[in-house]
Amino acid sequence: MDTKADQNFEEPEEKLDFKRLLPIFVIVFVDLMGLTIIIPVLPYYAISYDAGPAVIGLMGAAYPAMQFFAGPVLGALSDRYGRKPILALAQIGTFCSLLLLGSANALWMVFLARILDGITGANLPTVQAAISDVTTAKTRSQGLGLVGAAFGLGFILGPAISGITLSLTNNNYSAPAFVASGFALLSVLLTSFMFKETLPPEKRGAPDQQSRKFTFGRLIEGVREPVTGILLVTLFVVQLVFGAFQLMFAPFTLTTLGLNSVGNTIVFLFFGVLAVIVQGFLIRKLTARFGERNLVIGGLLLMAIGLFVIAMTPRQTVPWYSQAAVTAEILQSSTSDDIEQLRLLPPETNSGYLGLIVLLVATIPVSFGSGVLSPSVNSLLTQNSAPEKVGAVLGLSASALSLGNIFGPLWGGATFDFIGANAPFWIGSLVLLLLFPIALRRVQAPPNSE
Repeated sequence: MDTKADQNFEEPEEKLDFKRLLPIFVIVFVDLMGLTIIIPVLPYYAISYDAGPAVIGLMGAAYPAMQFFAGPVLGALSDRYGRKPILALAQIGTFCSLLLLGSANALWMVFLARILDGITGANLPTVQAAISDVTTAKTRSQGLGLVGAAFGLGFILGPAISGITLSLTNNNYSAPAFVASGFALLSVLLTSFMFKETLPPEKRGAPDQQSRKFTFGRLIEGVREPVTGILLVTLFVVQLVFGAFQLMFAPFTLTTLGLNSVGNTIVFLFFGVLAVIVQGFLIRKLTARFGERNLVIGGLLLMAIGLFVIAMTPRQTVPWYSQAAVTAEILQSSTSDDIEQLRLLPPETNSGYLGLIVLLVATIPVSFGSGVLSPSVNSLLTQNSAPEKVGAVLGLSASALSLGNIFGPLWGGATFDFIGANAPFWIGSLVLLLLFPIALRRVQAPPNSE
């Protein structure tokens, strides 16, 4: 009787403390808003400085590359000095980088802004550490899931705000950057006045650099393991393909359908809604019904099919396309009136809705496939690892994702430039189809699955 009463008394301690996590969620959400506002318009910004797809790919790789190296450093500093000052410092850096982006009058300034934003925007390990500080082992995954929810909401509202801002400012590419800087400033204020330090002084100290330090040797060791290796390779390849898809999507829609910056934000919004539906509402039901292994296999196939259909999108401009209007839009944000990339704009001789319909339909399997892949792979990684190795394995998973985000835009931009506008999509589809039979043979269900 007493034992049962004690259990009932202690049970609330195992429930997620939403009040403590709410400030973290709000800060992450506001921070993500700044990022997602500028993602859809950034390629157009670069094109206005006559940057071709290969240069856009290099610019896209700069941000995750800086995050890759700066993330562990910020995480280690937060162990020593606390979460709050590091978060505030990182967000001040993001605010300054967005102001620089909005004020840019040359391509090198755009690159510098993205590099600075990548360095100071690498605060996810600090956020995850703060969540770990205020959760228990049983509530940690639920707490970390709030980060995913913030990402999902950000990828819906960010493109929407970007599109509205562009519409209200006559497609001024600097405007979304300044709006995003406002959200970054709000994030600084929320961290300063709303966020309560989660790591007390007595728990701080010199970080264990060896446990945090990434080495390619550790990643290679993980890849060589029979169970985790194929999962890490799958995660890297998927992100490699998705990174190219995400950054080359705007140049593709511009040259194939004649979509301007506002049109591209609407398509990004559509994709974001699909991603939230999958990861926020369907993933649990799909996992319970099919299991993580089948979701990984199915996700690869869905992404491959979707990317192939995108590559086959007919070059048919949308009915409201005006070559002169798109040219004027790009030139108004440029310091030059002779932009070579404008020669890639499609003519007005063939317009209709078929190309847009094919593109939107094709984004559905890409969104569903990518939406189930990452959580399913990470779930399999944790379930196939010993409890004491889960943190290390998830660290390797994050490294694989980061490397995919770095190299994806690079190869996507290069193939777009030297092979054709649809090359990043059909090559990505082919790579996933080559991985499919390997994953089908080697990806294993967790040991405790029925």
